[in-house]
Amino acid sequence: MAKRDYYDILGISKGASADEIKKAYRKMAVKFHPDKNPDDKEAEAKFKEAAEAYEVLSNADKRARYDQFGHAGMGGAAGGGGFGGGGMNMEDIFEQFGDIFGGAFGGSRGGGGFGGFGGGRGGGGRRVFKGSNLRVRVKVTLEDIANGVEKRLRIKRQVPADNISFKNCTTCNGTGQTYRVTNTILGQMQTSTTCPTCNGLGQTIDKKPAEADEYGMIRKEETVSVKIPAGVMDGMQLKVSGKGNAGPMGGVNGDLIVVIEEEKHPDLERDGNNLHYELYISMPDAVLGTKAEVSTVSGKARIKLDAGTQPGKVLRLRNKGLPSVEGYGTGDLLVHINVWIPKDITNEQKRIFEKMQGETEFVPNPGKGEKSFFDKVKEMFT
Repeated sequence: MAKRDYYDILGISKGASADEIKKAYRKMAVKFHPDKNPDDKEAEAKFKEAAEAYEVLSNADKRARYDQFGHAGMGGAAGGGGFGGGGMNMEDIFEQFGDIFGGAFGGSRGGGGFGGFGGGRGGGGRRVFKGSNLRVRVKVTLEDIANGVEKRLRIKRQVPADNISFKNCTTCNGTGQTYRVTNTILGQMQTSTTCPTCNGLGQTIDKKPAEADEYGMIRKEETVSVKIPAGVMDGMQLKVSGKGNAGPMGGVNGDLIVVIEEEKHPDLERDGNNLHYELYISMPDAVLGTKAEVSTVSGKARIKLDAGTQPGKVLRLRNKGLPSVEGYGTGDLLVHINVWIPKDITNEQKRIFEKMQGETEFVPNPGKGEKSFFDKVKEMFT
């Protein structure tokens, strides 16, 4: 069966903004969330379908590829993001997008409204809650990206308070479930529901410090070390497992999501793993040839320009770009030659140029071997 259009799935137009896409996905995800539709296979399929659409449309690069090539441009998966259409894993969805639900849902499957925590079932029917994810933006320079870097981040996260104690819930006797027996024409039937007193945890707080919330949690500032690999790109997300908010009552920690923010370099422009540098030289240097200094991510490099260097020439310095984050080689540094034409000159200089104006050597006469500007641009990208 043909796959549905991602925009149709979320009920948005192709010109929708990032906020509109997020809002539409949240509405769909809450509507078809497994907690609200237990044992409903159709709702689960729609939940997965919405997550796949959001995974692609919330990423600028994947969205552009999808807009141009449709599903064929996704390589048979949801943009190569780790899970794809028919084979999407529910735990992956909650792990990657759980923090989008705010206080409604989160963490792993089975969560309910528990102060931003999500959860699943542990042994004996007890509910195990997962803390929500934290998200921080980290600025990195091109030098950081070239070499990889370790950043020490100060974050505030929810953790269990000290000197807190628990006791078994008296309503469910620590099982997390309450049971009801009803008489039917076929005999007695027993049904179970989540304990309303402990919300399925099987425990309640016995003692807690005054500064702790109703679940025994406090906010604490911590320092976390994050290793950022070489080759990362702006907007890329790294996950530090277990460094998000802690789950209450001994639950599972959420994750810390680190969003890469690339700082602009004063001299270099990034294009994937390649770098571009604009070099300006004088007219005499272009005619006579010269040596010049260009910026690289590791400092400066000296290059030689031949006599008769034409404006628009591009020099490629191999492996002077950025490494691939997947470890597949290193990009190049492309030096673009610009010849500076003075706007104001003296009368003496003007007479020199007037004399040269009629000389044969200064009359434009490109040979067949000379490449046009468009040829140079085409060569640069092939």
